[in-house]
Amino acid sequence: MAVELKSASKSAHLSPEQVQEFGRRVEEIRLNVMKNLGEEDSKYIYKVRNFVRYTEIASRGMLMFGGWIPPVWLVGTAMLGVSKIVENMELGHNVMHGQFDWLNDPSLRGENYDWDNTCSGNDWRYTHNYMHHTYTNIIGQDHDVGYGILRVSEKQEWMPLNLLNIPLALQLMFFFQWYVGVQNLHLEDAIIHKTKSWKQVWADAAEFRKKATRQTLKDYVFFPAIATINFIPVLAGNAVANIMRNLWASAVIFNGHFTEDAEIFEPDNTATETKAEWYLRQIRGSSNFTGGKWMHFMSGNLSHQIEHHLFPDMPANRYEQVAPQIRALCAEYGINYNEANFMKQFGTVWVALAKCSLPNDVRGHLSQAVSKFKAKFKFA
Repeated sequence: MAVELKSASKSAHLSPEQVQEFGRRVEEIRLNVMKNLGEEDSKYIYKVRNFVRYTEIASRGMLMFGGWIPPVWLVGTAMLGVSKIVENMELGHNVMHGQFDWLNDPSLRGENYDWDNTCSGNDWRYTHNYMHHTYTNIIGQDHDVGYGILRVSEKQEWMPLNLLNIPLALQLMFFFQWYVGVQNLHLEDAIIHKTKSWKQVWADAAEFRKKATRQTLKDYVFFPAIATINFIPVLAGNAVANIMRNLWASAVIFNGHFTEDAEIFEPDNTATETKAEWYLRQIRGSSNFTGGKWMHFMSGNLSHQIEHHLFPDMPANRYEQVAPQIRALCAEYGINYNEANFMKQFGTVWVALAKCSLPNDVRGHLSQAVSKFKAKFKFA
């Protein structure tokens, strides 16, 4: 038995045999793509890398030599923000998943790549590639379920801190790269639960300190310093570009994991979970959002979060191709395929965060009171 597959879930109608057949057909979709990777995929990732390089060079040049001119500063800052977004989302994230290891290019190998982010590549590969993608949405095993500070499901134990769910979520968005950078340290164990000493935190933070220092010096010391008289415009431009990247990246992640329809799972016997059951959990715990080519590009194709969770090692430029096949397969088996436009998904995230800020029993009483009020005054 896998995580909650026998519970009253949205896939409880499937027999064990149907689950296994479903998984076989999902794997068939994966293999059909993976055996046909080639020049098209190679050209794509090199174009992405060139886009990142040239937009960074152009934007930093604009800030350095014309940053004192407001329109130039605005364009340069916006372009640098876009460059950082694409580097993190479509280049770094996907390359570090090993999606392009088959190219045998050392600069695009997942184990070698280190992105423009305060989170080190090694920490990311452990917390994200391993823990998150193995134990997706399982309370107590997947730290991405609230990042240690948010309550995103009624299945999580409520704490007084959760009254601040909304402001904490906003803070998480603005400083997202820093929260991701320290994620592997589990600071909540030192601050809230008191199960970890600060001495241990300091020892564990060696790699983070090294990476964060390098990033800070690059954006807030080196580039502003070589700009001389444009020190302040370059400093401000770098800060705003980082905030742009943080807000967008966190919104994409929230939309892929924290929507009201994305399921959260209780700890269970994942040791005996079959690949088919794992596939099913990925679909139940993920959300897609719709959009055009640029929406997919700027989100690192994580607009297809369901497909990414099913096939994390598949080049992300292929997700748009396989999404209709997965959607049709889910419809055939009566499995919820959680998809809506960006703003609708984002709205449900904040509804869920607001609901989870209150204890379950308080929410129940409020719901009953609202129902009685509507009935008394005959509201629809």
